[in-house]
Amino acid sequence: MEHIKKPEWLKISIGANARYAETKKIVDTHKLHTICSSGRCPNMGECWGKGTATFMIGGAICTRSCKFCNTCTGKPLPLDNEEPENVAKSIRLMNLNHAVITSVDRDDLDDLGASHWVSTISKIKEINPDTTIEALIPDFQGKKELIKMVIDTKPDILSHNMETVRRISPIVRSVAKYDTSLEVIRIIAESGITAKSGIMVGLGETIEEVEETMDDIVNAGCKILTIGQYLQPSHKHYPVAEYVTPEQFDMYRKTGEKKGFLKVESGPLVRSSYHAEKHIIR
Repeated sequence: MEHIKKPEWLKISIGANARYAETKKIVDTHKLHTICSSGRCPNMGECWGKGTATFMIGGAICTRSCKFCNTCTGKPLPLDNEEPENVAKSIRLMNLNHAVITSVDRDDLDDLGASHWVSTISKIKEINPDTTIEALIPDFQGKKELIKMVIDTKPDILSHNMETVRRISPIVRSVAKYDTSLEVIRIIAESGITAKSGIMVGLGETIEEVEETMDDIVNAGCKILTIGQYLQPSHKHYPVAEYVTPEQFDMYRKTGEKKGFLKVESGPLVRSSYHAEKHIIR
């Protein structure tokens, strides 16, 4: 596929300030992993400059190899039993009002990493009782008992990303299945916890397919949706089919709101955890 030149609206200044440096120091000192850096998030400068970060637990190596993702893939190292406390202490040092936690897929573990999730959220609540939490979980292979383990820790928001439309899902996701992801969202929503999901555009989907995916997600009980531009992490990853215009992103936002989502974040630089603190529904 021919390389498409990146438009002006996607060119951002990474920037850095004292708060950025302090955030980086805390992350490095506690040997933490963040999806901000491993995912090459375009908002890292802005978020770290404000003292916020999305923590990635379970190590930095994923057992899956999705064609859109920059996270390393391979055989993961054993879980770090000190990670839950290190994440919790870092949140306290950063003085965060809202924390977002995500993880790599750990299909190598008997419980797919669910108990590590429980330990991490529990420790965050213990050390930071006033901090709200969003947990952005993998699909746990659709196993309800494992999803319920995380549900029982009662994060304020429980998120699972659909990533893309039904047709493109098997092309760019190595293991995850569209219908399994929908079921994860349905299980979350039925528990009473606010369900959230996110998709990327620019992979070659049509507007009609995006709207059909919105219908599937909202019908599963999802309340919050994020829509952002797919950015190819390297030449080895799936190519960008198009750069969606800011005007089309605005149309997606309006369409999503009409379909019943309580909140829709839609824009070229939107990522699933971008401005996540605004997604708490009181």
